[in-house]
Amino acid sequence: MKKILIVDDVPGWVRFHKTNIEYLNIENFEIDTANSALEALSKIESSIDNPYTVIFTDLQMESNFLPKSAGEWLIEQIKTYKYYDKSKIVIISASPYIERIAKHYGVSFISKITVRNSTTEIYKQFLN
Repeated sequence: MKKILIVDDVPGWVRFHKTNIEYLNIENFEIDTANSALEALSKIESSIDNPYTVIFTDLQMESNFLPKSAGEWLIEQIKTYKYYDKSKIVIISASPYIERIAKHYGVSFISKITVRNSTTEIYKQFLN
């Protein structure tokens, strides 16, 4: 079973992402959610034996990690676990720095504006 983690501090965005992924009706996927970077890290650490296949994360969540964004901090933490080397990390954010941050960490990104204005197909590229 492949696992997906959706991380966003806005419940509406969590539901939006989860609903769109569920709509794709892809078999053998389990979706988990977290409402902060700290909650996500806890779930990631407790899933070391069965790592998440794809992690979708917002950048701008709790402010505990300034000057970095919470999502950027989370990506740094994930990258320290060798068990997550094969996991896909996708930033989904409205931040104007999304592309620069994604390139810096070697992860994928989608603008929330693009996600909001597109079909569910945009998620499919990361779930195959």
